[in-house]
Amino acid sequence: MNPLTILRDSLYFFRRHFTSIVQLCLPLVVLEALFTQLLYRQMGDSASPAYGMLVSLLFYPLYSAALILYLDTRSQGQDTRKRDLFARAVQLWPALALLILISSLLIMAGLALFVFPGIWIMINLVFAEYLLVLRGLPVIESMRTSARMTTGHFLRILMCVLAVLAPLWLLDGLLLMAFPEPQPGVQLALDSLSGFLQLFSSVVLYRLFMLLEEKADA
Repeated sequence: MNPLTILRDSLYFFRRHFTSIVQLCLPLVVLEALFTQLLYRQMGDSASPAYGMLVSLLFYPLYSAALILYLDTRSQGQDTRKRDLFARAVQLWPALALLILISSLLIMAGLALFVFPGIWIMINLVFAEYLLVLRGLPVIESMRTSARMTTGHFLRILMCVLAVLAPLWLLDGLLLMAFPEPQPGVQLALDSLSGFLQLFSSVVLYRLFMLLEEKADA
């Protein structure tokens, strides 16, 4: 499980299915960015970041579940209609939203301590969404099973996550320098672009998830 091989395979899949992923996820990513922008415009500059998290809890579980289901069906050579993927994503929304909320609170609590505990918690929970969506595990059991799956693979998973997120953070910084005070339309485009590109991490983690499952079964 070479991280470079995982990243290469994931990039190939992402490029090959780019149009379908755009059609599947981008509309909800744009709506999430738009609702967040409108909310903060109403609440003012002093609004808590927690409001943005609440908006994300409304939209993110839907397009995340739809993407995970798409990754799984395409990897098995199946061609499922997008409306069927969304129908299943809607059914999974309550449990997945709860999982994301609990995971986010645990990660933030860990980051508030000495940073590393937050990173450790994040890595331990990276497969929880896949276990809930694809294997039908309950919220807590998904988290426990994810922690067991990541045991012994911390550095490999961390390297894959950083290899995806570091370029995105750099891009966000460059865009912030290029557009220090963007107009609402430009801000919406930048937020939507950032949110969509972050979905590549879901492709990478799905690849890791499948490899670790295959290794465990073997």
